[in-house]
Amino acid sequence: KLSLFVLIVTWLLFFPNSPYILTDLFHLRMNSSAPIWFDLVVILSFAWTGLMFGFVSLMDISTLLKKYFSNRTISIIIVFFLFISSFGIYLGRYLRWNSWDILRNPFGLFNDIADRFVNPFSHPRTWGMTLLMGVLLNMIFFSIKLLTTKKQSS
Repeated sequence: KLSLFVLIVTWLLFFPNSPYILTDLFHLRMNSSAPIWFDLVVILSFAWTGLMFGFVSLMDISTLLKKYFSNRTISIIIVFFLFISSFGIYLGRYLRWNSWDILRNPFGLFNDIADRFVNPFSHPRTWGMTLLMGVLLNMIFFSIKLLTTKKQSS
């Protein structure tokens, strides 16, 4: 159980990198040398690929958890993971923290995280981005899960 816990925590530190690619849509600009539709297709294709590989890894984690938890509990854990990941995406996009900063600068990272929990009303962007991205990731993940479950049962 301890090794599974360490595996999941390590996985969770890097998982937000997968859906983070969606936020690269912020880089779309009309004044680029390439047409905006080209940039859009490139970013979306990378974002979709990243999301799919990330969601496959999340499905693998849920399979590992089946030994210890019911399907309902696993669904709750997945929702939690996706919202935690959304918070991680915020940390990366706006505060410019990276996954390896947990080892490189843990105190600075902890201070930024703690400040958002101690003073939540001072950081509405943090919670707005986390909530909306979490809802989006949950909608996409559970839609894909529903489609794959339906396909397997037919």
